Amino acid sequence: MSASLADDRLAQATQLQLTWWRFCRHKLALVSLFIVAAFYLVAIFADFLAIADPHATDARRSYIPPQGIHLFDTNGFAPHVSGMAGKRDLKTFKLVYVPDPARVLPVTLFAHGYSYNLLGFIPTDIHLIGLATPQPIDGIFLLGTDQLGRDLFSRLIVATRVSLSIGLVGVGMSLVLGILLGGVSGLYGGLVDTLIQRVIEVVRSIPTIPLWMGLAAALPNTWSVTQVYFAITLIISLVSWPELARVVRGRFLALREEDFVIAAELSGAGQFRIILRHMLPSFTSHIIAATSLALPAMIVSETSLSFLGLGLRPPAISWGILLQDAQNVQVLAGAPWLLITAIPVSLVILSFNFLGDGLRDAADPYG
Repeated sequence: MSASLADDRLAQATQLQLTWWRFCRHKLALVSLFIVAAFYLVAIFADFLAIADPHATDARRSYIPPQGIHLFDTNGFAPHVSGMAGKRDLKTFKLVYVPDPARVLPVTLFAHGYSYNLLGFIPTDIHLIGLATPQPIDGIFLLGTDQLGRDLFSRLIVATRVSLSIGLVGVGMSLVLGILLGGVSGLYGGLVDTLIQRVIEVVRSIPTIPLWMGLAAALPNTWSVTQVYFAITLIISLVSWPELARVVRGRFLALREEDFVIAAELSGAGQFRIILRHMLPSFTSHIIAATSLALPAMIVSETSLSFLGLGLRPPAISWGILLQDAQNVQVLAGAPWLLITAIPVSLVILSFNFLGDGLRDAADPYG
């Protein structure tokens, strides 16, 4: 492409196109975008991808180590797993499980398993993989099992949906509060601005972790899993909105003297119409960047609270609850695979941070 054609293309491009072209130059952010998208696809189809019921317990399957799927046997391509046989460790006298090559369990795609609602409203029992002829004690334990014999892979998949949805809903709530209060503060100024800024300073002055712990500990023990879920989401969003409100206020202070805002006021447009139709679209990319950087903080907040026993409680499943099982060093010595939950937590947090950096750099395509 010649220089003149490139200049014409840039001159005719919209702000969204310029933002996307600049974002694509950030290779690490682009890779992070695909990783984040993959995590949310896993969250959407969590039950379909899960192999076993994440709540099903069986003491006979306690602390089974991870097992792999064998793709070939002596007859060619034949996906299968080996059955597990219990054996007493002569040193610790604990029951350990080892593969039994004599028991070959065929693996099939789109197998029948526990019932669930796909996408929340389609009843089905089809899962991506499963045993062709399942038996009560047999299973495909890709990441092993926990103390109660629950499949860790299935629990990790379902926990991804819970933890990521809390971050998404929490960001949505804080986004509404931050845009509304930050916009009103920056547009009106005066006493309104002073009052809102003092509220922001009070919220920001309280140490975050003690505030989370205090609010989460106040939740009644009699509440259901759904009630605790929404309460934790509300707590996290109420603590997180001041950051976004400050960003929005700063942008509004810079924009309220612009000609297009004054023209809208002179034409009789109301304040909320000016905010929603004229001012917000001019810095949407900045809001998207701020939101992508707020998401990992909210996910870490939920994981930390649940890990400390102050967030979601069993039978709910989240990353923090899974990491609770990894608190005991003696348990980890015998079952180190319980710590595998830390890998997706670290990966999604890093991906969100790199994605936020890329969006922040691309937010000003004229820079």
